[in-house]
Amino acid sequence: MSSQAPSTPPSTPPSAAEPQPPPEAPRPTPAARGGRSRWLTLAIALGAVALVVALGSWLVTRMRAPELHGTVLQAPDAISDVTLIGTDNQPVRLSDLQGKWAALYFGYTFCPDVCPTTLADLDAMVEQLGNRADDIQVAFVSIDPARDTPERMAQYLAYFNPSFLGLTGDAQSINAAATQFGVFYEAREVEGASGYLMDHTSTVVLVDPEGRARMVFPYGVSGKDMADDVRYMMRRS
Repeated sequence: MSSQAPSTPPSTPPSAAEPQPPPEAPRPTPAARGGRSRWLTLAIALGAVALVVALGSWLVTRMRAPELHGTVLQAPDAISDVTLIGTDNQPVRLSDLQGKWAALYFGYTFCPDVCPTTLADLDAMVEQLGNRADDIQVAFVSIDPARDTPERMAQYLAYFNPSFLGLTGDAQSINAAATQFGVFYEAREVEGASGYLMDHTSTVVLVDPEGRARMVFPYGVSGKDMADDVRYMMRRS
């Protein structure tokens, strides 16, 4: 008999390892959660404080008075009414200027330097005011009525701005208009064809729509600076 080797049961391959779930992240403790919450609250609070500070700074900047170039009259009185003569030979009262702002300047057409410079600055002021230019009237009052006829005033002002109002009149009326604004003037004899010049205060007086002198500009303030001050005064009224 032939002998046969005992049959060996086939080996079973090892089964593959079962996949294991990833380890859970450690859950934050109540103390850790409370710390993050405090940091978040602190960050929000600091952001709110920064916003309030920025807003306050902006409001202070907006509300703070700008650096003015004219002198504000703290207790303005209503100006006394005076009747003068316009370039059309018709009477014009100072009260006729009420209802809008007015910039009054006292000078004369034979002035060699100060008057034309100031009138040019006033023209620049009107241009700088832009859409508020219609809210102000520039009036040039002659302190030399002997030579400044209405016709000459009209020709002279046309060189600067056709909207400027020229006013002249008799010596008594002009003096009454000038003195209430603190304007001084007197004739000074000189050699030459003109015979005399006029020494005078060269200031521009800003009058509000109610007829009260509110600000005085000294000689030399530029048109832009006058416009900035006028806009500020308009906002305040």
